[in-house]
Amino acid sequence: MAPDTLAVNAAVSLIASAERRERELADWLRAHAPVAIGFSGGVDSAYLACMAVEVLGAAQVLAVIGRSASYPAEQWATARSVAARFGVPVEELDTQEVLDPRYAANPVNRCYFCKTELWSRLVPFAAARGFTTVIDGTNADDLGDHRPGAVAANEHGVLSPLAELGFTKREIRVRSESRGIPTWAQPSSPCLSSRIPYGTAVTVERLAAIEKAEAGLRALGVTGDLRVRHHGELARVEFSAVELERRLEPGSWEEVSRVVREAGFARVAVDLRGFRSGSLNILEGVTAA
Repeated sequence: MAPDTLAVNAAVSLIASAERRERELADWLRAHAPVAIGFSGGVDSAYLACMAVEVLGAAQVLAVIGRSASYPAEQWATARSVAARFGVPVEELDTQEVLDPRYAANPVNRCYFCKTELWSRLVPFAAARGFTTVIDGTNADDLGDHRPGAVAANEHGVLSPLAELGFTKREIRVRSESRGIPTWAQPSSPCLSSRIPYGTAVTVERLAAIEKAEAGLRALGVTGDLRVRHHGELARVEFSAVELERRLEPGSWEEVSRVVREAGFARVAVDLRGFRSGSLNILEGVTAA
């Protein structure tokens, strides 16, 4: 079979499986209504929230954003924009995980303490408003990764319908694009603390430096996956393959270096391996390379 034919068949199969899972998701939501959603504005939670409103109606849906120093302002803006466009009811909660010394110490299970803080606030917040089913955007691809936050979700009775129904990230993107949800092509963007090596304390100042550096690079026109990894005075920048080639040009590199230094880093290095999801987990031996 010709390569082009294989590609077409794969695309058709992807679309068909995504449509089937979406029908199953609609049934799942009806069976568990009303629902409150941990809403970050990322690809997964945006799709889940928009689907919930379409299937159940706005009165049976509540999207809750947890705001803290580790949550990028750019992502908050995306979350609010998607909610406004698709009629998703939104509430916001302040979370204080950075003040928890267990979280701030940045152990390999840091996400457990973050999600414990989030769900311990969000679940009763939702229940007080009549929403006893709380869900998140975890997908099937996430299940094979290092996810201590999932333990906290389970402890607080939070359900993950996308993972339960077998939705992959690609299927979520396909259905999001079909529905006109603008996050369909958005790069994954975990919390800012994920840019700090395990064992290095998470502080508001370090989170702010990372956010400023990444925002500055986006302002330069950087697209696709991007991470500014915090190694003390050194910022290690990971670009997508396309951006990596572009940003190593002399004129562009000078701009990159300037922007990152203005964020508070003394030295700047570009990782020539490019963007790697979970690269700090790999460096620490938490996951395999």
